[in-house]
Amino acid sequence: MPPAVRVRFAPSPTGLLHVGGGRTALFNWLLAHGQARRAGSDGAFILRIEDTDRARLVEGAEQGILDVLAWFGLTWDEGPDVGGPHAPYRQSERTALYREAAERLLASGDAYRCFCSPERLQAVREAQVARKEAPGYDRHCRGIERDASFARAQAGDPYVIRFAMPREGETVVHDALRGEIVYQNANLEDLVLLKTDGFPTYHLANVVDDHDMAVSHILRGEEWIPTAPLHLRLYAAFGWEAPSLAHLPLILAPGGGKLSKRHGSTSMEEFRAQGYLPEALMNYLALLGWSLDGETEIFSKADLLEKFTLERVSPSPATFDYAKLRWFNAHYINHIVALDDLVGRVAPFLADAGLVDRAAVADPSHPDRARARPAVALLKDRMETLAEAPDLLAPFLRDALESYDPALLVPKKGSSAETLAALEAVARMLPEVDLDDEAATEARFRALADELGLKAGTLFMPIRVAVTGRTQSPGLFETMRVVGAARCTRRLDAAIEALRALVPAPA
Repeated sequence: MPPAVRVRFAPSPTGLLHVGGGRTALFNWLLAHGQARRAGSDGAFILRIEDTDRARLVEGAEQGILDVLAWFGLTWDEGPDVGGPHAPYRQSERTALYREAAERLLASGDAYRCFCSPERLQAVREAQVARKEAPGYDRHCRGIERDASFARAQAGDPYVIRFAMPREGETVVHDALRGEIVYQNANLEDLVLLKTDGFPTYHLANVVDDHDMAVSHILRGEEWIPTAPLHLRLYAAFGWEAPSLAHLPLILAPGGGKLSKRHGSTSMEEFRAQGYLPEALMNYLALLGWSLDGETEIFSKADLLEKFTLERVSPSPATFDYAKLRWFNAHYINHIVALDDLVGRVAPFLADAGLVDRAAVADPSHPDRARARPAVALLKDRMETLAEAPDLLAPFLRDALESYDPALLVPKKGSSAETLAALEAVARMLPEVDLDDEAATEARFRALADELGLKAGTLFMPIRVAVTGRTQSPGLFETMRVVGAARCTRRLDAAIEALRALVPAPA
């Protein structure tokens, strides 16, 4: 490891942050704050906003990216919100640097102005496709004399600036995960560096910024491998040393192919809104390409900082398994997150559903937190995401149940009259029962079933429906304890009234 390991994550504020971007940010952060610092290096994680594609900018997207990365658990040493020695950290505020760099390449002959219209470029591509050739720029303007090019620019002819890729020889990309990747220069295109609006393309801006910000290691997606030769040639043209490169493996959809909306959620923000815990998502994303020993699955953030190494990242594609992510989330909800912490995390979802006061979201001492706590403790092992909490907890937090079909109260082989008599007997006995003593409550109810000549399950099922409005719940007696005697009484009375309407009147 060098004395200083400086990495960057440079998202574009053109929408929500894809989970692939979240994983890229995580691996960069773990390299700098984990592996590098463990080795005694000064590890720094830089957040840079690449907002030069003005046509695709989405208002609020930058703040959304910062918010979701902070929620995810990442911290950055330099960035647009925290500043740093290489500010500014938005590319739109650094355009003068890119223009100067482009002019430098023009002067050295490593770049040239291209005056081709969009219509000509389209015609060239169509002709190439018709000839079954690889589409690309035909270097039409590369031979324009420098003085003539300058004169046309001064006259106002619109142009872009393209890199003059060497036509002979080869370019070797040294990838930390894949080894050497060799490209024949004759097959490489003269790509655009500076657009007609004066804004740079990704290729120029990221090279200039990575050099200016002393980035030592670049961890980015595999989709950038084809343009890595251009970036290396740019470093050489400027006379700069290139950072170490590692292209992270693709994240594939279940069954293969690109992960897209048709497979499910794809953005960090969506997973947050659906009630995934950042710790569970971090744990899962870390395993999409990295492993410690091929067996260990559960890693806290501290574990990852202690164990992650770039050398254990595989170049092979990883498959995004939604069911496995839900398993991780359920595991964290049920086994790792402390109960009071979990109550706080479900509070926003409960408040949105009107089940707790909005003030309980920010106030741990709010009485609604204490009211929700026993229900969360009872239901957390049935919860795969926080967003499921309102539906699961509603019978325990609402005073009145939502309406349900009274026919659900009647067991399959029972009758409404028999069930009515059973629930009336339960209602008469309930004031004598201490619901806080679950074992004693169960014993009394089993004895009552024997008195009525019923199987225990035949008695318990209508009680469950009466108390929760549902045919499924946690154990009946812990459910009744959490619902409470007063609400159990009211709900039994309501169920009895509903059943009476089903029982035929005596002849």
